[in-house]
Amino acid sequence: MTTTLTAPTLSAADRCDRCGAQAYVRVLLPGGADLQFCGHHWSRHEEALRPKAEEIIDETHRLDAGVPADGTDAPPD
Repeated sequence: MTTTLTAPTLSAADRCDRCGAQAYVRVLLPGGADLQFCGHHWSRHEEALRPKAEEIIDETHRLDAGVPADGTDAPPD
């Protein structure tokens, strides 16, 4: 049996661990811990965290693309 894994995505319910704003980045650390950041806090901590991360899910492109948090293709109001 073949299993295909899809990359986890962030939703509007995911919140920045620093300020509570919507998270657009999830950093998975060794040992299974994860951190979530808004675009602002990711830019402040990226340099320190990138070398330590096992995986980074970066959806900050959605900030510029006007993609709704629920992932639908509906145009913004």
